Amino acid sequence: MASSTLPFRLSQNVLLNSYTNLTCDRAYPWSGQNATGSSRAIRRCRIQTCREKSTMQARKYLALAACGAFLITAGCRKNSVDKMAFKSAINDYLSAHQECVWPETKKFPAQADTSNDEQTKGYDALTDAGMLVRKSAEKKRFLIGSKQVNDYDLSDKGRSTWTADQTQPGYGNFCFGHREVTAIDNFTPSDNPDATQYVVTYHDHVASLPAWANTVEMKTAFPKIAADTSGQQLGTATLVKTADGWHVSALQPPATQPALPQ
Repeated sequence: MASSTLPFRLSQNVLLNSYTNLTCDRAYPWSGQNATGSSRAIRRCRIQTCREKSTMQARKYLALAACGAFLITAGCRKNSVDKMAFKSAINDYLSAHQECVWPETKKFPAQADTSNDEQTKGYDALTDAGMLVRKSAEKKRFLIGSKQVNDYDLSDKGRSTWTADQTQPGYGNFCFGHREVTAIDNFTPSDNPDATQYVVTYHDHVASLPAWANTVEMKTAFPKIAADTSGQQLGTATLVKTADGWHVSALQPPATQPALPQ
């Protein structure tokens, strides 16, 4: 330890001696060979006093400079957390989770009561978007006659877009993309760049919305599409540092569902 600080101490002493000698020699210049013994003695006394004061002053300046350097280093260290690494980790997680029109997979063919707008509005919007075909039918009910229904099935265009659930034959969803982080708002702890776990607050949205989903009818029937593309969705992720970098261990709100195998 002593050997590592020796060069710094020697440099400090050189600076102090140079400063005090220059300051005091200028303050009390040599008057030449004709100076009397008493005047030389007075000059030596004054220079000695000057050097003592100058040394104290110089040490004070060096201490202030060292303190300033420490504060600057501490400030830089405080801001050394890499927010872009957080953004990349969250985006990696979100890219594996599709955003879809229904929270749960649906089975087709499907049927809906024409008198029930809540049942038909989503199917009708998808029909107008070319994803489904619709046929009117009459469903007979025991003792109370019949009612009008709509039968819906996947169109050729819809089949090419449909994300099938291989674990449930006939089930699937219409997925329109995945969320992407638009901004990292803040993180905690905010004062520890060496932490191995952070809670990160961010905003996200779904970019590059496909044309079939980007209509007023679809956004009205499925408010989730409008919300996901507004850019105002707020999320919170818990990030943990591993040997491979940052990974998401928890997310709020949770991602809707993983990408379904096709």
